[in-house]
This record gives sequence, C-alpha cells and structure tokens, in this order.
Amino acid sequence: MDAEQNRPTTPARARRLLDEASAGCVAGLRTPLQQCLDTFAHELLTRADQANQAGAQQDLFAARQRLQHDRANLAQRFASQLATAFARAGQRAPAPAAPANGWRQLELLDPVEHELNMALEQRAARVESRHGPVLNALGYRLGVLVAAPPLEGRALPPGPHALIHTFHLASQPLDLPLPLQLLLLQCFDQCVLKTLGPLLEALDAHLTKAGILPHLHAMPLPRHVASRPHVVADPPRPAPAPAPAANEPIAVLESLRDLLARQREGAPTGSPSARVASDAELQTALEALQQHLVDVTDRASRELRSAQRLREELLAHLNHGKAPDAPRTELSGEQGDTVELVAMLFEQLARQLQRSDDAQALLGGLELPLLRMAMVDHDFFEQREHPARQLLDTLAATANDWLDDNDSEGNRALIAKLEQLVARARHEPPSAGLYTSLLADIRHHVELLNRKAQATEHRHMEAAQGRERLDNARQRATELMAERFARSAPRGLLRALLDRAWSDVLALTLLRHGEDSDAFTAQLRVTDQLLGHVPAPDRQQLRQEVETGLRQIGMHAEEATQVALRLLGGETAQPTAELPSATDLAVRLKQHQRLGEQASRAATPTPAPAPAASAVDPRERDIERRLRQLPFGSWFEFDDAATGGVVRRKLSWYSPMSGHCLLVTRRGQRGEETTLAQLARAIALGHAREAPPRHDSLLDRAWAGLTGALRQPRQPRASAQGNRRP
Repeated sequence: MDAEQNRPTTPARARRLLDEASAGCVAGLRTPLQQCLDTFAHELLTRADQANQAGAQQDLFAARQRLQHDRANLAQRFASQLATAFARAGQRAPAPAAPANGWRQLELLDPVEHELNMALEQRAARVESRHGPVLNALGYRLGVLVAAPPLEGRALPPGPHALIHTFHLASQPLDLPLPLQLLLLQCFDQCVLKTLGPLLEALDAHLTKAGILPHLHAMPLPRHVASRPHVVADPPRPAPAPAPAANEPIAVLESLRDLLARQREGAPTGSPSARVASDAELQTALEALQQHLVDVTDRASRELRSAQRLREELLAHLNHGKAPDAPRTELSGEQGDTVELVAMLFEQLARQLQRSDDAQALLGGLELPLLRMAMVDHDFFEQREHPARQLLDTLAATANDWLDDNDSEGNRALIAKLEQLVARARHEPPSAGLYTSLLADIRHHVELLNRKAQATEHRHMEAAQGRERLDNARQRATELMAERFARSAPRGLLRALLDRAWSDVLALTLLRHGEDSDAFTAQLRVTDQLLGHVPAPDRQQLRQEVETGLRQIGMHAEEATQVALRLLGGETAQPTAELPSATDLAVRLKQHQRLGEQASRAATPTPAPAPAASAVDPRERDIERRLRQLPFGSWFEFDDAATGGVVRRKLSWYSPMSGHCLLVTRRGQRGEETTLAQLARAIALGHAREAPPRHDSLLDRAWAGLTGALRQPRQPRASAQGNRRP
C-alpha cells in the first residue's frame, strides 16, 4: 500500500507491466532457486562426511537441518522481497537519520560484514559484465515505466546486484557462520546468476513487445576501470578458516587487459599499415603451431613458452608465405592480451609446482590447447567453473601431489594417463565438450588413486594397531611371568621355554580372549604347574596343553612334542627315536622367532635412546602435548637430507598410550614409524613442521601471482621479454 501511495500518478498500464515483469521474474527464478538450495544441502552433507572433527561435523549437520526446516519459507521470503523491489522500483531509499548533534558516529569496519559485501559485489559485478547490454536496455525500459532515470545496480530489480542482495537478506534467518554464508552465495551464483541470461532476455522482449522503447538499441558501455569497482576472482571454496582478503586476484578479462594497458604506457605499438588477423586466421595459425609441436617428439617442444615467444611464433605462421613487401598480419589488441595473459598464467602456475620435470612437461603440453580455448571462449577468464580452467587446475594439482622423482610403477602409470589426456587436448579441436570429457576422465582417475591410497593406508594402520596390541599383550605377559619368577626362578630348558615361547603363548591368548577369559586363566594355570606352584594331577594332559600352546605360536609339531617330552617325560611315538638334549632344545627355543618379530623388525626402525626425564626440553613437551590433540590425517613437512628438498607425510595414526605413530605418503605407503616424542624433537630442531592448511588451489595462487605481477610497475614488456626464451 505504501508503494502505491508513493506513486499515485503511475498509469494503470505501467503498473500492470511492472506486475507482469515481477511475476515473470519470480516464476523464472523458482526452479533455479530450488537447485541452489539442493546444491547447498548436498555440499553441507559432503563436507560433514569429510570433516575430521566431531564439532565441525555436528555444526554442518545442524546447518543442513535448519535449511531443510526453513527451505519453503526462504523461497517465500525471496519471492516476496523481489516483488517488493519491483513495486518500489524508481523510489529513492530513505537517507539515514543524522544524529542530533550533527556528527556521524565513527565505527570500526566489521571484517565479517566487509567479507560478505565483497563476495556479494564481486559475484554480481561478474554477471553484470556478462549481460551488460540487456541489463542496460532493461534499466531504460523499467525507468520509463516508473518515470525515473535508467535503473542500474541494486536499483534494477531483476539485475544481479539486486537479486543476490535480496537472496542474502532472505537467508539471514538461517543464522549461518561466515564460511557457510559464502558457500550459500557461491551456490546461488552457480545455479541462479549463471542462468540469468534467458530470463533477462525474456523480460526485455516482453517490455519491447508491449511498446516500451521498441526502437532502443543498447550500446556497450566503454571499458574504464575507474568507473566501477574492481571485479575480483571467485574466492576459494569456503572452509572453516577465514576467507581470502579483499585484494585477491582479478579474474575478468577486461580488468586484466586494463592492467596490461597501464603497463604498456609508452611502449611502441605495431606498424600502422599492418592488418589485424581474423579469428579464423588466428585459429588456423594456432592449429598449425600446435601440430608442429605435436610432430616434434623431444621434451623441448613441451617447455612453457613466454608471451614474447608465443607471439613471435604465431606471427611467423600468420605471415608464412607472404612476400617481403606485403602488409604484415598482426594480432589485435585483445588477441595479443589473451596470448600474454595465458602465458603469464602458465608461468605463475609453474612456479607453484614442485620441482618435477614430468609435471612441468605436462603443463607445457597443455599451454597451446588452453590458449586456443581462451581465444574462442573468454569465459575461461571469467568463470571459475569453466571446464578448461578446472582441467588445468586438476591436472596441475594431480601432478604436484601424486608425482615424485622416483621411478615407481605408480608414477609411470600416472604419467602415462596424464600424458594421454594432454595428447587428446593437443590433437582435438578446442571445445567445452572436449574439456568436460577430459575433466571427468582425470577426476575419475584421481578418485581411483585416492581409493587405492586409502585402502593401502588402512592396511598399514591396521598392522600398526595390531603390533601395538601385541606389544601391550606381550608386556602384560612379561609382567605376569616376572611375578612368578620372583617366587622361584627356573633354570635351563624350563627358563628358556617360559622366557621365550610360553610368554608368546600367554600374549596370543590375551589378544584373542582377554585377560579375564577362561582360556587365559587356563594358560596361567599351566604356567604355575610348570613352575611347581600348583600340583599337576595329570602330567599327560599338561604335556598335551604345552604342545598345543607351542603349536599355536608357529612351532613345528615335532619340535613342540620334543620340548614337552623332555620337560614332563613320557613315551615317544617312536620308541627307538632319541630325544635331543635339554641344552640343544634350549638353544633352539632361544633362536625361535618370536610372535610378530619379523613384521616388527621390518616396520619399526631402531629407536633412538630416550633422553632422561630431566633432560627433556619443555618446548618439546609442549609440542608433544599439541601433537596429541591433532586429528588423524594431519600433514607434516620433513626436510630430506638426501635430496635437500621437502617431503610431505600424513599422520595416519598414533597410540595415545605408547606414543607410537604411523606416517604415510600420499599413496598410503608407510613412510616412517616413529614416536610422538621423536616427532616433537624433530619439530623443535626445525627438521619438521606441521604443513599449513591451504584453502586455495594452485590455480588460485597462480591468479594471485598474475594479478600481483600486473599491478607492479615495471619496464615495457617489449624490452623486458625481448631476449627471454624458456
């Protein structure tokens, strides 16, 4: 009612068209909004499954439950607020009331509010730059309807700025923390804003058909950075850690070109008589250059090329076969900028990779195919979800994380798979379908690698836990045996039997049945009967129990019988056979491999002598206390004395009782099995450190390095890169 009273002279036809536009916008956004909420709910469930702490998992489940309960109300609030925005189109927002004393209150900037505002503005600005002409036309036509200047920004109800702010206000009752609010905005961007084009065109066509400025021709706005806020790239996927700062990398082609233009001020331009290459000619030259490199089989053909070298090789193919006095074909400004930006992006990405020749070669093989894709589809720069961009990120991360310098079978198989994907990209024409297929292929292969690594890690962890239980059982058996030896110390063959073999029998029974079981009580009774602490009414049964126990720990049946007969007497199965002497049997028992001894020797390195309690550094105790609070799966970096590099190991498991811990590689293979005390000492000495969590990908860091380099003033690129050859 207030909106109608504030606009009493609005014609009925104008109000009807506004209502129709509002209803069409609400109806057109209903399905994308439901997809947005479905995606957000699925992402919450996925992150809850991957959470390594119970508290974080519970928070994600609680947020998902609140979403399910408030889902219908959220959609209703969004539709209601959107209809209100159409009803109030063209009205000025009331100015905030000034304080009575005429002074405005100064407040510190709220970092949470600042981060949210940046996320809202950057996503809306990217969509606005993509649909600028139709938004401009809608702004004029809706402005005519409400008798106001052309609507733009948040004043344009169906525009991206107004929609994302309306959705953010409608989602406030969910009471989500900052990382989940950013995640929800990202889902809205992917499901709603990215599909906004057809809806905007339909609204504009409806108003045009109704006779609202039917002859209006939208003109593209001039490209000028100072006239609008900088548009920055998508932040990394929200995580429990703080989101990136506001000066994160710019990922819109127009803004990147503006930065390049600033750096070229004063640089010489091309020949005025040169002809600019058409898109078809450029693709033909790129295809010829790519085919030439495919025909060359040496590793040098897959090295990363600088922007200067790429430009020279392209111009050579564009002008191949022309007479010396014929006009030269040059690259247009946009084409040259695209070449330079792609080359700089690959250069920055190569700096993020570890020192792996195979990873660098794979990256070099993908440079020209990605340049061809960027030439035909500028969404490569603007869309974080572009399949070619995601393929580049996934391939770089896979090569960086899974490849190392050894010549293992796993390394060779992965290199062959990645080279197969790169070969497809180099041989087939660039298209979104091709890169979607390649992306699905590499993701499937990485998923198989992860499953295999998890299975391998699980086997090593079970083995380590089994050795831990065996050590505890053996220690308990040793304690019980020591209590009996204190009463009467045996000698000779009996001492060798009880010290070595029978202690393992007790430990094995303890592992299988527990200390309070009847089976363990029976084995202790046998021990006391052998020591003479309790009478043995049936020596034949006692001998059989000794033989059975010895066979359980892997002793040969004949040898077990010989030991029992020599200790307890009786007749042999072959009366003519002569029993070995007690000394001979005692020597055999001492040489007998103990239960789990071979696996323990293969897995556990010789421990360093433990320092005295008074000599332990207090800092090491603090570090060890923190290590005991870390969840399984935490990553550490170790200095490799052999290569001078750094190796990464995951803390797969540790024993809270003994402090033994298991470190594994990315492939789940056992790296080192040490103790928390030794790990704490290595950290205190600076030989190891906890790997900092990274919430941004390699490509995100490459974008950051690219835009950081563009913002730095330097000499003209023509002189800086003239002699550069990668």
